[in-house]
Amino acid sequence: MAELIDAHEVHELHQILVQAAGVAPKESRKVLGKGALNIKTDARRRISGHPHAPAYPYAITYDTHETATGSWAEIGPDKDKRQGALGNILEFGTVKNPPIPHMRPAADAEEPKFAAAMQALAVKVTGLG
Repeated sequence: MAELIDAHEVHELHQILVQAAGVAPKESRKVLGKGALNIKTDARRRISGHPHAPAYPYAITYDTHETATGSWAEIGPDKDKRQGALGNILEFGTVKNPPIPHMRPAADAEEPKFAAAMQALAVKVTGLG
């Protein structure tokens, strides 16, 4: 004997996800932008005061991009800005100069905050939590 399945809850979840899909891209780009700004600011703070690269912190920038598959950010020194080309040398060092990590530690520090913000956004746009 065939049983009837009540698909009401599945339909409700479908509606929630459809509505969230309309809002999530714009809202997630805001969260991404805030995370990128935090990384830029922290990296600048970490590298500020270097006697041989006083302008370098100001070369650290960020930009966010949106594609059909999602958003992404590019954060780091702009080689077209004054001392921006020193990024790899400062971050990773050379044979004669030790590394001064500032980009990776800034990104690592932001990661848990970014994950929490994205989780909060998912709860906000779906109402599920």
